[in-house]
Amino acid sequence: MRAKQVLRYIYGAFWIAAGANHFFNTPFYMSIMPPYVPWHLALVYVSGLAEIGLGVLLLFQRWSVLAGWGLIALLIAVFPANIHMAVHSNLYPWISPLSLWLRLPLQGVLIAWAYWYTRTKAQGFSERSSKRKIIPT
Repeated sequence: MRAKQVLRYIYGAFWIAAGANHFFNTPFYMSIMPPYVPWHLALVYVSGLAEIGLGVLLLFQRWSVLAGWGLIALLIAVFPANIHMAVHSNLYPWISPLSLWLRLPLQGVLIAWAYWYTRTKAQGFSERSSKRKIIPT
C-alpha cells in the first residue's frame, strides 16, 4: 500500500524532528519534566535519542515493526507525565490548559499510528482476504 509507505516516512521524519528538538530546545523539555521524575537532563537526552533512533528505524521497512513497538512503548512511558501536565496545568502557564488536555487523546492517535507499522502484510486486513470463503474439509 503506497499511502502506508508515504505515511511511514512522514511519521518517521516527525519523530526524528521531535527527537532533535530535545537537543535544540533542551530548556523547554527540562521545564515540562514532572517533579517526581529524577535525572531531568539525562532523560531529556535519552528520550530525544530514542525518538531519533526509532524515527530512523521507521524509515526502513525491514525495521518498521521494531520501530512501531518502540514508539508505542515510548508513548506509554511518557503518558503519565502528560497526565501530570494536564492535571497541574498551573505549573505550565505558557501552555494552554486546553492543549494539555487535547494532547492526551492525541497520544492514542500516535499509538494507533505506530501500531499500524507493527502489522505486516500477512497480518493486516485486506479486502481480498476478507472475501475468501473457508471450505471445511
